[in-house]
Amino acid sequence: MNLPNIPKLSTNYPKFGLRGAVVVITGGARGIGYATAQAFAKQGARVVIGDLDGDVAKEAARNLGALAMGLPLDVTDKESFAAFVQKILRSGPGIDVLVNNAGIMPLGGFLDEPDGLSRATMDVNVFGQVNGMRLVLPHMIERGHGHIVNVASMLGKLAVPGAAVYVASKFASVGLTAAVREEFADTGVSISAVLPTAVRTRLTDGVQLGHGMPTVDPEEIAKAIVASVDSRAAEIPVPGYLAGWDLVNAVTPEPIMRFGRRLLGGRRALDKIDSTARSNYDAAVNSQTRQ
Repeated sequence: MNLPNIPKLSTNYPKFGLRGAVVVITGGARGIGYATAQAFAKQGARVVIGDLDGDVAKEAARNLGALAMGLPLDVTDKESFAAFVQKILRSGPGIDVLVNNAGIMPLGGFLDEPDGLSRATMDVNVFGQVNGMRLVLPHMIERGHGHIVNVASMLGKLAVPGAAVYVASKFASVGLTAAVREEFADTGVSISAVLPTAVRTRLTDGVQLGHGMPTVDPEEIAKAIVASVDSRAAEIPVPGYLAGWDLVNAVTPEPIMRFGRRLLGGRRALDKIDSTARSNYDAAVNSQTRQ
């Protein structure tokens, strides 16, 4: 009896070392991006930082040493992203790792958020990752290896009042990563989503952290991103114990979930924002708004 071909239970991605590997990080001049650049540089990788603020990107690269390079990059502009990628390819053997980290996080009431700010959030957080993958994936596929990390968020699994469009962008990032990963599973190129909880960076300025909310430092996210090059896991929550969230969310009745959120201050991004502490970040985000 002829049996149908049984598909592999797992996909084996080609391994490569980080010493000498070219690692590209968007939004790499600050926060999670810069911590990730530092972590890869310590492994001997050749790090390229892309950031909307080109001068800050160059300064960050100088701090990492001679193997690092900083370049201006607007992830929402495909021509800017293409020029960025081409400059990297002209200066070296290729791109081994792409970390799509650039992101913005406006907070406030859904009805109060300007349309332009909502569009900017989707442009940076979703289409920035789309642009990066569409420009770098063909190159990686041609080489037969590579790894892409899309920095999403646990808010790509969890609805939080006061961050509606940001939450939508991170739900999109999680789904986008999963679908593209499956589409190119047999090419030797892996795509992983890293899902941090609240992170102590300027994105959370003015937000009451702790008090039941898992909170981590950028270095913990960086460690998870570097480790993903070896594990190639599809989704990597940080902290790791949040891996069970999908099951908890699926089996917990909504009234109980809402009660738990109230106990943990689930509306703090809406009701407990320190606008003074957040003013500098809000000004920076609003400068990216296209009306």
